[in-house]
Amino acid sequence: MSRFAPRTAPALEPADAAALARSLDAGDVTVFADGTAYRLPDTARDAVLDLLARLGRGESVTVSSGEEVLTVAQAAELAGISHSYVRKLTDQGVWPVEYRGTHRRIRREDVLAWVAAQKGAAD
Repeated sequence: MSRFAPRTAPALEPADAAALARSLDAGDVTVFADGTAYRLPDTARDAVLDLLARLGRGESVTVSSGEEVLTVAQAAELAGISHSYVRKLTDQGVWPVEYRGTHRRIRREDVLAWVAAQKGAAD
């Protein structure tokens, strides 16, 4: 349940893949954004290194986003409301819902946005 379509990068040309693999073996990994070196958090670093290692082996890669989805019970607990009220909110379209079989799945970010809006309306 991602709002962004997966993106596939084709395999690198063999010479480019070999050069990338050599750089990774040498530990030469620096990320630049707009000309500024940036130290990635460990989880992001691991993901980027995995992607680069795959390209260095001559593989094509697909990057996709994974959003956290919740069950009705999890959404109710997070929002501090009843399960039946969660079902009502999804039935009314207040919270977008994805069905997996007969089970509802709700994006965590939708629940948190609703909770924030409720707090804002109460202030």
